[in-house]
Amino acid sequence: MSKKADEKKPEKQKETLPESIAGIASVLVSGLFIITFVMQAFEIPTGSMENTLLIGDHVFVDRMTPTSKAWYMPLEAHSKIKHGDIIVFLKPSEPGLYLVKRIIGFPGDRIHLKDGVVYRNGEALKEPYLNPDHGSPNAYRDNFPAFSGAGDSNVLAEWPLLMREHVQGGELVVPPGNYFGMGDNRANSLDSRYWGFIPQEYVVGRPLFIYWSFMTPSDQYAHTEWSERTAFLFHIVIHFFDQTRWSRMFRIVR
Repeated sequence: MSKKADEKKPEKQKETLPESIAGIASVLVSGLFIITFVMQAFEIPTGSMENTLLIGDHVFVDRMTPTSKAWYMPLEAHSKIKHGDIIVFLKPSEPGLYLVKRIIGFPGDRIHLKDGVVYRNGEALKEPYLNPDHGSPNAYRDNFPAFSGAGDSNVLAEWPLLMREHVQGGELVVPPGNYFGMGDNRANSLDSRYWGFIPQEYVVGRPLFIYWSFMTPSDQYAHTEWSERTAFLFHIVIHFFDQTRWSRMFRIVR
């Protein structure tokens, strides 16, 4: 028998407790960095973006690309928001409330609607993503900003006065540092027509893809009590397989 065969293999050195703690900490820090600066999960609570996004769709949102390049991520790709992009943002009139809408107007764009058709800078937009359900005719909603919206309970109280300052020749001119956003479900979307412009600094990011979708009641977002949330959690556990929309899994958001 050779000398090498007689030699014992060296035992693998065990990881020390400090090394284990350091490894776990690095994983936690990396995860925290990703969800803070790069990607965040959101649930779609209302039907304002149907049929592009449904109530109960869970999406990953890219928090980086709408912003300018930062020192802490010099290699991260960045791109400017474009007309037609879907964004997640904080609602100006309700800090802490996240909304999802499609960007229709940039600073300087002239926006108006006629019989439900959106015109930007004098040209009618081609919007194949729109929900085909136009709902009942509504003068304010479908012919914005021709009507003031006074008396409509969905219109933010101060918006009609502010809106007048930006109307020129029957069109709304988007001011610097702001966007004009609308939902794809135009008949059921409380958007910039109802509460105003989206400040650029309120933009959180772009939805990338749907990672899970579950059949959810349209009023579930209003059930905020602990008992109601717990009951729905049990409902998810029981009906996870038969009420998950498997066909929507990993669908790219456009």
